[in-house]
Amino acid sequence: MSKSAPNNSPDETRFWRPDLAYAALLFAGAVACVTVLGAQNGLLANGYGLGTAGFFLVFGLFTIATGFPHPVFGYVSMDRVAQVMSILILGPVDAAWVNGLASFIFPWQRLRLGVSLPMVLTAALHNAGLMIFVILGAGLLYQYLGGGIPVHVLDLGAGLLLLILVVGMQIINDVGMMIIVYLRQGNPLSVFNLFTSVIEYVSGAAGIVLAIAFANYTMPEFALILAVFAAGMLIIMQYALMRSRLEKLVEERTEDLKVQAEEFERQATHDKLTKLPNRRHADSFLQQQHDLVQRDDQVGVIALADVDHFKRINDSHSHAVGDRVLERVAHILRDGSRKTDFVSRYGGEEFLLYFPCTDTERASDVCRQLRLAVQNAEWSDLADGLAVTLSFGLAEIAGSSLYKNVLDEADTRLYRAKSEGRNRVIAA
Repeated sequence: MSKSAPNNSPDETRFWRPDLAYAALLFAGAVACVTVLGAQNGLLANGYGLGTAGFFLVFGLFTIATGFPHPVFGYVSMDRVAQVMSILILGPVDAAWVNGLASFIFPWQRLRLGVSLPMVLTAALHNAGLMIFVILGAGLLYQYLGGGIPVHVLDLGAGLLLLILVVGMQIINDVGMMIIVYLRQGNPLSVFNLFTSVIEYVSGAAGIVLAIAFANYTMPEFALILAVFAAGMLIIMQYALMRSRLEKLVEERTEDLKVQAEEFERQATHDKLTKLPNRRHADSFLQQQHDLVQRDDQVGVIALADVDHFKRINDSHSHAVGDRVLERVAHILRDGSRKTDFVSRYGGEEFLLYFPCTDTERASDVCRQLRLAVQNAEWSDLADGLAVTLSFGLAEIAGSSLYKNVLDEADTRLYRAKSEGRNRVIAA
C-alpha cells in the first residue's frame, strides 16, 4: 500500500513549485531506469503477454481505488498488494512500468472532484515515479539476493527474502513521501502512522499469498482466491473510511470542547460587560507582579480609576446608558494603554491598571492622557448632555512594600482625587 501525495498546497494553481519540480525529476528518472533496464532484458521477459500485463494494470488500479484518507495528509491505497504480486510474477522491471502506469493514470479522476490541474499533475508524476523506484529498488534487491520469481513454496529462506522485499518497499516509499511532504512545508514525520503501517504490511503479505496462488493453482481457483481477497480489501477500505470519519468526528468534538473550556476559563477570569480581566484575575496577576518586583528589584505602578458621578449617570440616563459608558471607558483605557500595561475592571465603575517596569512619573503621564481621552470622547450619542470623566489614584510597588498596602495607598489617592474635585490624577 502506498501513500499518495497530499492534495493541499499553499499555491495549488501554480505549475512550477518545488514539489512539482521534484515530481517531474522523479518521474523522468524512473522512466529512464525502466527504459534502460527494459532495453537490456526486454519487456515481459518472463514469458507473459500483454494480457497478463493488462490484468495487473487493471488490478493495480483497483487496489489504488480501495483507499482511504491518511490521518494527517493525502490518500492511502492498498496498491502494495498488486505491486508485490506483480514483482513475484512479472519480475521487477515489468512490475515497475505496469504499476507506474496505474499510479500515473489514477490521479486524473481527481479533476472531476475540483482538484487543480497542477496538483493532479504533481500527484500523477510523483506517484508513478515513486512507485517505479519502490518496485525497482526493492524488487531488484530481492532478485539479486536470490529471491525466486515466481514463488512456489514459502519456506524459511524464501520468507526472509520476501520480508526484505516488503520492508524495502516500505522504506523507499516512506523516504519518497517524506521528501514531498517536506517540499510542501509539512512535517515529514507525519508520514508515519501505526494503523496505515499495519495495513501496508498486511497488504504486502496478501500480495505474496496471491502470487503463490497464481503460480500453483488453476485459473478458476486463482480467480476465486482473488475474488475473496478483493472482497476483503473492500471491507478493509470501508472499515478504514469509517475509522477516518470517527477520528475526524472525535477531533472536531475535541476542538469544540477545547473552545468551550477556553470560553469557560475566559468567563471565569474576564468581565462579561467590558471583556476586561475581572477582579479575581487582577488580584492574581498583581500578586505575581508584586512578587516579581520584589525578587528582581524592579518597580511598577498600580492605578485605580473611577468613573465620576456614575450613580448620577445611571439615575439620569438609565442603567443601559451606564453599561454603555463602562464599555466605552474600558475600550478607551485598553486602547490608550501600552501593550505591556494591564487593564481590568475592578468592580462597579472602578478600573485597575498596572504599569510594569514604570515609575510614578511615567505612569502619571499615561493616566493623564487616558483621563483626557475619556473627557474629550464623544458621549452625546449615548445620551443628550452626557459627559464622562475619570479620577485616578496611583501607588508605586517597590522594595519591600506589601501588595495590600500599595493597593490601599492607590485607593486613598483615588479618594483624594474624588474629594478634590474629580477628573484628576493623584500620584503622591
